[in-house]
Amino acid sequence: MNNKRKVPRILLGAAASGSGKTLLTCGLLQALKNRNLQVASFKCGPDYIDPMFHSRVIGTKSRNLDSFFAKEDTLRYLLEKNARDCEISVIEGVMGYYDGLAGISPKASAYDVARITKTPAVLIVNAKGMSLSAAAFVKGFVEYREDSQIRGVILNQVSPMMYPRLKQIIEETLPVKVYGYVPVVKDCVLESRHLGLVMPEEIADLHNKLMKLAEILERSVDIDGLLELAEDAEELPVQEPLTGYHTKRTVRIALAKDEAFCFFYQDNLELLEEMGAQLIPFSPIHDEKLPENIDGMLFHGGYPELYAKALSENKKMLTSVREAVQAGIPYMAECGGFMYLHQEMEDMEGHFRKVCGVIRGRSFRTPRLNRFGYITLTEKKDSGLGEIPAHEFHYFDSTDCGTDFHASKPASTRGWDCMHYEGRLMAGFPHLYYYGNPKVPVRFLTDALEYKKERRMKKDVEI
Repeated sequence: MNNKRKVPRILLGAAASGSGKTLLTCGLLQALKNRNLQVASFKCGPDYIDPMFHSRVIGTKSRNLDSFFAKEDTLRYLLEKNARDCEISVIEGVMGYYDGLAGISPKASAYDVARITKTPAVLIVNAKGMSLSAAAFVKGFVEYREDSQIRGVILNQVSPMMYPRLKQIIEETLPVKVYGYVPVVKDCVLESRHLGLVMPEEIADLHNKLMKLAEILERSVDIDGLLELAEDAEELPVQEPLTGYHTKRTVRIALAKDEAFCFFYQDNLELLEEMGAQLIPFSPIHDEKLPENIDGMLFHGGYPELYAKALSENKKMLTSVREAVQAGIPYMAECGGFMYLHQEMEDMEGHFRKVCGVIRGRSFRTPRLNRFGYITLTEKKDSGLGEIPAHEFHYFDSTDCGTDFHASKPASTRGWDCMHYEGRLMAGFPHLYYYGNPKVPVRFLTDALEYKKERRMKKDVEI
């Protein structure tokens, strides 16, 4: 059923990475929170870090919007679903506004998300060293595509003296509104480590920086105007995707979740729950054994290399995981979770630590980013899953990456074999987004349900 819903929203894009997009998004989110508004935030693309940053530090509900992973109807549904109880949604773009697949296509770009969701876009322009050229710069972005969706501009690193003149020139010559400026704010810079490893002791400092930035934006940016722009967004056509599956009986899924395993697409977890899963969090670092009476296991990504010593020394948990696998429990693991299942895993100091021993090999560190970007996984044996859109980002490799799928780079001839997929296991470096291919969670939960029945039958026989 196709309905139209009111979803106040804006998208903040930029010409390139490093233009101040994340800083301004965080500052605006904080300013909106300070106004006691119910705010949802979204990140274009597959990145885990920015949504995690928004959720943990600013306290906003945050999700991903990725047009490589999800079909257009699904993307609009996820935007509306996750914004349903909020007064405004702020979408942070990715890279340059039009930069998409392989750097040669707008597919999966910030523009692509704005186009699909008909979201008014505000272009953040780093105008340091510019004057009249800023107008020509904006003109190029607005007119590059007829349906650019760009309705506004915020000028970054501009002096209060220059701003009124630039605003007048841009608004007199282009069909956009200038919603303010951001002066140079050196003491509010968020270093790259803040967007990666956000340690608890750093959060107070980050909070202070964001509060100061929010105060600056209240003075220099037309936040009321941005709220009006968001309110003016056209109604969103929404069609709920038909996943068509429910376990009927609850299956208990152990979810590895602690400081070592912290990369989650929240939409994945919610979809599992909607399909009948009860997620039971546990810590491979701190707990001595898996939760009781579980029917499946999930190991997502994170930073196991930073906690390899603690993971290795928790022998009881390693044994618990290994024995569960030997008993036939279904499990899925990706990236950091995949590394944890190896016989050995290298830490950041170059020490190899013994871990679960489920994957017969060792995970080791490489000197540079090993694989990065979107891939399409194609099964090499007919299991009924078909193609799976996925993403890789890791500095580690393995002596046994698996060979059950072939990974292809979009708009490229590059490809490689990867993934372990046999019986009830699916493990490898690629990150999966379940809405990209709902057959993946359906297969996993079907296996979990079957395992649950087997456990019950075995228990009845023993009695």
